[in-house]
Amino acid sequence: MDESVFFLSKEEKVARYRELNRTAFPGQTVFAGSSLMEMFPVEELVAETHPEKTVYNRGISGYVTDELMAVLDVCILDLKPSKLFINIGTNDLSNPDVTVPSLMEKYDRLLTRVQEALPDLQLFLLAYYPINELAAPDDEMRRVLSIRTNARLDEANEAVQVLASKHGATYLDLNAPLRDKTGRLKAEWTYEGMHIKEEGYRAIFPLLEPYL
Repeated sequence: MDESVFFLSKEEKVARYRELNRTAFPGQTVFAGSSLMEMFPVEELVAETHPEKTVYNRGISGYVTDELMAVLDVCILDLKPSKLFINIGTNDLSNPDVTVPSLMEKYDRLLTRVQEALPDLQLFLLAYYPINELAAPDDEMRRVLSIRTNARLDEANEAVQVLASKHGATYLDLNAPLRDKTGRLKAEWTYEGMHIKEEGYRAIFPLLEPYL
């Protein structure tokens, strides 16, 4: 993606997506979530491998579940997608006051609202990606990753699987290529222990590809 776009404010990104939606084709595939989705160059990867397909990435960096709920129209509903790939909640899990059950309650409400508006939607819930606290460059990131641990993410992924079953959705775990021998996010594929470089996304794209 254009890196200058990534550094827009959340409000600016919503406004940009709202404008882009005016000329978007309904019935396509949408990707929604926070920075780990926004940074996924899925539009470019699909254009390279399946130019006949149209996908829209509506991820917004920094979003928690409540923020996505507030702009479901712009990020999902206005596009009237036939397929939705979603990964939201990792920023919630960086807050020590948020429990996995409380996050799943919000995620459940969000998915219910989406399915009420789009009853024929094919829904895919992506597993939360691993982290690597050893790759954190400073105390602040080490603090964040002491909360958003792999154990906490694993617990959340088990809950996402249950949520997927409840909503008749497909749970997609793309994490195998990202993990090192210890189960952490590969250090060479992360900027600071949390966000993933393009090489990492390219490694997981073949696992996603069959579902497009």
